[in-house]
Amino acid sequence: MSKESLRILGGVSMVTSAIVAYLHYLGFMLSFGALVLERRLLKAEPSINEAKLMIGTDIVYGLAALTILVTGVLRVLYFGQGVSFYMHNPVFLTKVSLYLAIGGLSLYPTISFIRWAFPLRDGKAPVISEAAAKRLGWVLNIEIAAFVILPLLAALMARGIGLQA
Repeated sequence: MSKESLRILGGVSMVTSAIVAYLHYLGFMLSFGALVLERRLLKAEPSINEAKLMIGTDIVYGLAALTILVTGVLRVLYFGQGVSFYMHNPVFLTKVSLYLAIGGLSLYPTISFIRWAFPLRDGKAPVISEAAAKRLGWVLNIEIAAFVILPLLAALMARGIGLQA
């Protein structure tokens, strides 16, 4: 949908813009909450139920992170200040880079949790060493810390900080 077609829709575009923004914020909250829950649940030698909950939480995290990505692209292309506003703002580019780095980091826990599915299928709890749990914990800590920075970058960017005068 182009900006012109949204202008033709009039009030509908305002509602659509609000819904896309809402889904963007909701995705952020769900992603952050899922990361915190994953960190809280993580331990060596989880029970079958704890491992299943971790996998479910990671699925929620992945879907919420995808929601952030899709709604973010929609906001830049159709509902925001215009592509130029974002593409020429180093704060925005930093925010996107940080988000993508978090996504890259999240592959390690996700792949680990996928591997847990094999023993779970056989009715067994996954075997996670203390060292592996510690590594996963550090990755989740870094993801959480980076996630905390994203709203600050968004607030700075939304106020035009980083744009050349």
